[in-house]
Order: sequence, then structure tokens, then C-alpha cells
Amino acid sequence: MSQIAIAARDLVLAYGHNVAIERSSFEIPQGGITALIGPNGSGKSTLLGAIAGLIDPASGAIEVREVNGSQQRISFVLQSTKVNDTLPVTVREVVAMSRYATVGAYRRLGPDDLEAIEVSMERMGIADLSDRHLSQLSGGQRQRVFVAQGLAQEHDVLLLDEPLTGLDLTSAQAIDDVIHDETQTGCTIVMTTHELAEAHVADHVLLLSGRVVASGTPEHVLTIDNLTAAYGPNLLHVEGEQLFIDDPAHRPVGGRHTHRDRAG
Repeated sequence: MSQIAIAARDLVLAYGHNVAIERSSFEIPQGGITALIGPNGSGKSTLLGAIAGLIDPASGAIEVREVNGSQQRISFVLQSTKVNDTLPVTVREVVAMSRYATVGAYRRLGPDDLEAIEVSMERMGIADLSDRHLSQLSGGQRQRVFVAQGLAQEHDVLLLDEPLTGLDLTSAQAIDDVIHDETQTGCTIVMTTHELAEAHVADHVLLLSGRVVASGTPEHVLTIDNLTAAYGPNLLHVEGEQLFIDDPAHRPVGGRHTHRDRAG
């Protein structure tokens, strides 16, 4: 991961007069998994939106750099909870929407498009659900549908907004497997998370708290000092060699999937 995929200089992100991320500079390496972690309201989803080009900087700049002379293609996967699951569309139709970014809204999908749709559904284990409507699916199944949509779109950078939060073990494992498969092909994964365990096994971490508190390897970023600066001393607790965050979004859930170790 010697190349830089994304770089920000003096970046400020805001909604009107409300600043979401104060002036920050950072780099995200090409390839591997970069985790964005921080308390609720720290700017994680806002930063994903800026990387995707959906949010313009209030000042400063953020750049998705060319790699080997080519502009990188970005696919952005929202949390299923942020999408209206009562829309009268089937699983296949949702996944197919990603291909219109390439062929255009009024052109027919070709054989390559149809193959990409089918392969993405197979990878996410939802091919047997292809004719069901979103409203008929569980939360984990819906999340797999939107990840499949992101996979079906041609991409070099895959942005994932809390892809594993609150999912059943089967769905979380399926998504986790695909995340790691994508890195094997050189894709850069940038994902938000509330879980320290997930951030610890990422290749690169950005710790946010209304600004980028620290950026680098998990060992460099997830220190007691940095986490205290991000979460405050009232939320961060140390028990022996274990760190705990007293935040509803970070409390352990029985049976929760654990993101795989980088050495695995």
C-alpha cells in the first residue's frame, strides 16, 4: 500500500453554518482496508460523502488520486437503514440500478451488465432472493442487497457506511468475506465503524471527533491518549489491557460477529 488513493489538505466539511469536520489533513493508502471510527456525530458518514463527491468542501480540498494514470472509480454503499425499504422494487432491480451509472438511465443492460448483477448477488448469497421485494427481507438481507449493488458497479474504491453494524452473524460474515476478497484484487476499502475490534484489524485507521484526531496504522492511532481525545475521559475505560467505550453505539452485542484478524 505504498501509493496514496485519497488525500485531503486543510479539509473543512460543513452543512451551512454547522461544521461537521474542522480543518484536517490526511492520506488514505491505496489498497487494503481503512476504517473510519469515532463517536456518534464525529463526521464519519460526512467524510464518506465527501470522498464520494456528494459533499463539497467548505474549504480546503479532498482528492481521489489517479492510479497508474487512470481516474479511480468509486462505489458508495449506504447503510440499509438509510434507504426506504418499502420501495416497490425487487432485489434484482436494486442491484441492477448500479449498472445504469455506466450504461445510462435509458439504455438496455447488456450481457456484461447482467453477468455483473448475477455474480454480485451470488457473492452476497442473495441470488435466491432476487425476485423478492425489499420489504420482505430482514435487516441483514437488505444490507447484503446494497453491498451487492455496490459490488456490481465498476469500482476501484469501495465506500461502506457501517456495513456490519447490528447484523446477524450470517450476513456479517458474508459481507466481511467480500470485503477481504475485494482487497485481494487491489480495491481500496474505506468503511465507517463503531467497533474498536474492527478498527484494530484494519490496515489503516482514521480516528474522528469533529476533526481527524489521528491517522495511520491501528497501533499508531488507537492509543489511550488518542481515544481519550476523541471520546473524552468519561466514555473511555481501561480494564487491564482492554479498552472499553461507554457509548450505546459501542456496547457489545451478544453473538456479534468479530472482524477477522489481518494475519488471518
